[in-house]
Amino acid sequence: MIAAQRTERVAIADAVARDSSWAGRVVGAMGDRVGWAATGHTSWVATTREDLRFSDELEEWLEGDPHKTFGEMSDVFGERGFAVGIVIAASVPALPLPTGGVSHAFEVIAVLVAVQMVLGRTKLWLPRRLRDRELGSALAKRALPFLVRRIRWLERHARPRGTALFENRWFLRLLGLVVIALTVAAALAPPFSGLDTLPALGAVLIALSILLQDVVVLIVGVLVGTGGVALIITLGAALARFLRDLL
Repeated sequence: MIAAQRTERVAIADAVARDSSWAGRVVGAMGDRVGWAATGHTSWVATTREDLRFSDELEEWLEGDPHKTFGEMSDVFGERGFAVGIVIAASVPALPLPTGGVSHAFEVIAVLVAVQMVLGRTKLWLPRRLRDRELGSALAKRALPFLVRRIRWLERHARPRGTALFENRWFLRLLGLVVIALTVAAALAPPFSGLDTLPALGAVLIALSILLQDVVVLIVGVLVGTGGVALIITLGAALARFLRDLL
């Protein structure tokens, strides 16, 4: 079982690295018609149909029309697009395998989304030509189905807890700042070291906590992310001392 899961992650990482256009086009996943709770109406995280979980919606969309665009994805998820965008963008560097320079492109996307969260924008700005591009095969056929399975496992253990926090627009803006910090830390991790995995995974969990309205998932995400940042700082300091002594 463990060997099969690792083989699957290797295949996804290879597909991501090969499909360089995937990094540029994923931006469109967070196209227009994405609302944010700047007006105080912050219950958007609970607007999904009650009979469908987030993973079900994502899987249902993936199994639909094969010619999917990022703008269509934005229409499907509506006002939850900010959190969905961070989940998708940060999930690439969160893979526990090297994905090359592609990870940095997705980290930029995650920061772009989080900055607009902090600013309290009501719509996510993106160039139209990016919103109208179709999903790459690596994203639609491998990465997203892999992500759906992991989210489904999390949903079985999550439940609404601390929902009042997620209905506070200032708290959501604060989470945007945390996502920015974790994503920047992931981007600054030494290349091919795998140290970007934990900060990026923390960002993914924080975004999922918004979608699931579960403060426990949020706490886990913050702990995982800050632990990853601490690891980067510790190993970075040790490496700096080593190089200084060597010289």
